[in-house]
Amino acid sequence: MSANDAEMESMEARRERVFGPRTEEQRRFAKDPGIVGYSEIWWRDHYDLFLQLGYKLRSRFHPKWTPPWQGTGRPYDKYEEGQRTLRPVIMDATRDSDGAYVTLKMLDLVRGRATMEEITINQYLSSEPLASDPHNRCAQALEVFKLPDEEQVYMMVMKSLRPFDNPVFATFGEAVAFFTQLFEGLQFLHEHKVAHRDCCGSNIMMDATPMYPKPWHPVKLDMRRDWKGKAKHFTRTERPVKYYYVDYGLSQHFKPGSTSSWPPLVLPVHGVDKTVPENQEDKYDTPCNPFATDIYYLGNLIRESFMQKYYGFGFMKDLVADMVQDDPSKRPEINEVVTRFAKIRESLRSWKLRSRTIPRKEWKIVTLWRYPPHIARTIRFIATRKPAIPDP
Repeated sequence: MSANDAEMESMEARRERVFGPRTEEQRRFAKDPGIVGYSEIWWRDHYDLFLQLGYKLRSRFHPKWTPPWQGTGRPYDKYEEGQRTLRPVIMDATRDSDGAYVTLKMLDLVRGRATMEEITINQYLSSEPLASDPHNRCAQALEVFKLPDEEQVYMMVMKSLRPFDNPVFATFGEAVAFFTQLFEGLQFLHEHKVAHRDCCGSNIMMDATPMYPKPWHPVKLDMRRDWKGKAKHFTRTERPVKYYYVDYGLSQHFKPGSTSSWPPLVLPVHGVDKTVPENQEDKYDTPCNPFATDIYYLGNLIRESFMQKYYGFGFMKDLVADMVQDDPSKRPEINEVVTRFAKIRESLRSWKLRSRTIPRKEWKIVTLWRYPPHIARTIRFIATRKPAIPDP
């Protein structure tokens, strides 16, 4: 036995004393992290069922799949089939009826955090006439069905989407178009008495299909889905996109008669953004206005993802400062936010809107290197009459 093997064996013995012996699955996974394991096993075991329901999972999840990298000496993550799912309840699939790429979300009402409220809110926002409203920025449920072999497990089918900021915003005009849809979408929700209660960055997505000539991979976003190279894309100015709110797991729909006062006061819930003043531990039992919390979420999103990340977003300073006030009662309602932002948008000159967004951490030499191509691209956009604010 070599010294390295002895050391590894000693480390394994110490680990087992602390955490207990590994399971067979853990041993297999430690030997080859690219195999189907843990939460992915559920999807593999349901591959044939989804096929019968009209949805085909990636070949990785076929019951008879074998890793193509075994025996090659190459790392598993260099293969398309080695791309593991990022979230246990989310899976990508292809719809058999038209070949469309979709996202499946598992809603386990017994063992998971999902509730029937999430399903009914999604169905409500995806029904007519709401579904056809141009201000509806909610990722609509294309289909919701209950799995026949599982107790209280539902599957929600949605469009295949990307994070709202991937790829990055190239100009201020692209960011302004995003803010516009963000505010109008929340206004739509609040007008229909729906408080999102978790509308932070991870729950705002983008339908980037117009930007990408070839579909992107659902796990490795910078690669093509067919794994034949990088996923090349246009800018948002060239191909305008739409943004959507997702994940209504914490949302509430205040139907007529459901509350004795307006705005309603309900106990806080903890979303992804942990900075909300009314959600801190010392206020866990103090009812708050969930609509005001939504305002904070959007204000803090703009503050952290734009104002603190890039130069030049000072034009949002006053509005954002009001949106993130510690006292929820002092925050503007969404109608006021939309009105004030419309005035801000109107005040911005074309040269500002077409200017490149420069990250605060970007080296000066990189900024200078990227300046000429940006100018050339801007001249082309002006010549081809591409609007400075790429509204879809």
